[in-house]
Amino acid sequence: MNSLHTKDYLVFLFYFIIVSSYGYWVYRRKKKATITASHDYFLAEGSLTWWAIGASLIASNISAEQFIGMSGSGFKMGLAISTYEWMAAASLLIVAIFFIPIYLKNKIYTMPQFLSQRYNGTVAMIMAVFWLLLYVVVNLTSILYLGALAISSISGISTTICMYMLALFAIFITLGGMKVIGYTDVIQVFFLILGGLVTTYIALNLVSEKFGTTGVINGFRIMTQQANDHFHMIFKKDNANYMDLPGLTVLIGGMWIVNLNYWGCNQYITQRALGADLKTARNGILFASFLKLLMPVIVVLPGIAAYVLHQQGNFQTEMIQDGVVNPDTAYPVLLNLLPAGLKGLAFAALTAAVVASLAGKANSISTIFTLDIYKKRLYPDAGEKKMVNIGKITVIAAMLIAVIIAPMMGIDKKGGFQYIQEYTGFVSPGIFAMFILGFFWKKTTSNAALFATIGGFAFSLFLKFLPNYMDLSFLSQWGFSKANSNGVYEIPFIDRMGFVFAICVAGMFIISKIDNRKGIIPQGLEVDRKMFKLSPGFAVGALIVGGILAALFTIYW
Repeated sequence: MNSLHTKDYLVFLFYFIIVSSYGYWVYRRKKKATITASHDYFLAEGSLTWWAIGASLIASNISAEQFIGMSGSGFKMGLAISTYEWMAAASLLIVAIFFIPIYLKNKIYTMPQFLSQRYNGTVAMIMAVFWLLLYVVVNLTSILYLGALAISSISGISTTICMYMLALFAIFITLGGMKVIGYTDVIQVFFLILGGLVTTYIALNLVSEKFGTTGVINGFRIMTQQANDHFHMIFKKDNANYMDLPGLTVLIGGMWIVNLNYWGCNQYITQRALGADLKTARNGILFASFLKLLMPVIVVLPGIAAYVLHQQGNFQTEMIQDGVVNPDTAYPVLLNLLPAGLKGLAFAALTAAVVASLAGKANSISTIFTLDIYKKRLYPDAGEKKMVNIGKITVIAAMLIAVIIAPMMGIDKKGGFQYIQEYTGFVSPGIFAMFILGFFWKKTTSNAALFATIGGFAFSLFLKFLPNYMDLSFLSQWGFSKANSNGVYEIPFIDRMGFVFAICVAGMFIISKIDNRKGIIPQGLEVDRKMFKLSPGFAVGALIVGGILAALFTIYW
């Protein structure tokens, strides 16, 4: 039944009061004479602990596109979708070891600032506008709309009202600044994980009961037997889902670009660590890496459980949308089976995930606009208090835009998770190429960066539409193309990202060499080997994460 019981509302009210009260307490307790300082508001400079950083990273990352979209992908393609989460755990370690020291050593607080400092203002401004459009039009809208759809499906409240309430709650949290976001995210993650584990527990029990037994262990064992094809991480070329996860590319190709760009070159994410010292930042990211290992248990296994139950005759009508089975309905259908009280907990978990992501994204939009556009280009003389006020206005404006345009984007017509990944993938290769060469090759020039910025996007579009004008079947022998439902051979978008990245790197190398011969001397960053030295505790933690990942991919290859 798509409605909430009184017990559910009481549980949700408890969650709301806890988050709101704690957020207000953090705001009042940490309010000092410097509260109007821009770095304090946007970055919570020096005030976030390692566990707050780690929790905030996960809270900002996990939203409806994971709960709904990734669970739907679990229903459709199985455990393989977990590669996004588990490769993210590995990527976080690389970011902590190599990226964060460079940012902190060079006192970089925003991604456009990095581009301005390493290249020039033109590159920085182009990318600042690019990021703002991407964050507002793709990320903020999809998080808001998918979250509203999910909450509406289990509460019976209209999607529009859910959108308004989520937006208001997120604005309330965001206006408190990064400190409030960071520390309230700890509570958000608690509810997120607890509610997620409860849902997984119920789902696995349902599977075991369907086959005449009890317990989550038996439920998991039955799932691996009844849906063995859903427990393989690497797809072969003949798999129906190969276009989404093209074989070994997920280990040695474009998946690294997806994750390293997201976790290492993304204002939305890196902002949590940029206000801390190196040890705190690294430990926070390591904590996030461990939490990432857990995520498939929460967001993927329920989808596989729903698939097994569906194959046994359950949810035959509940999962039908527009006459066909919609995998993205798997998680909401399971939530509606929860008993009163527990359904409220799951409701709170889903809300926590959405609100945390909205708050984090809105804060990043505000930071980029205020520090990199308003302060640098529009009003260079703006004072600290003025910048904070502009930041708050930007938060409200961005959320209003998202509320208005979200229903028009057709986000629900495509798998929510895949929607975000593909559209972000148009810009990721060029951005990542620009950052990685900017980090580690001092000869990289501004002209090369401009090529990656504009050329990366252009080549992504070119490869996207190339199948309409050229037969790409010759690439299928290497697994780089596959026929769609119309018989047209397309390049999987993860492979497209790999190709575009290679083109960008090659182009940047050639352009930089030409510029170097003309006497152009790029402005490099301060980098030395001592920056990358690891503490014993971090090294041990990283080895444990690596060992767990190796075991998981070996078992479920």
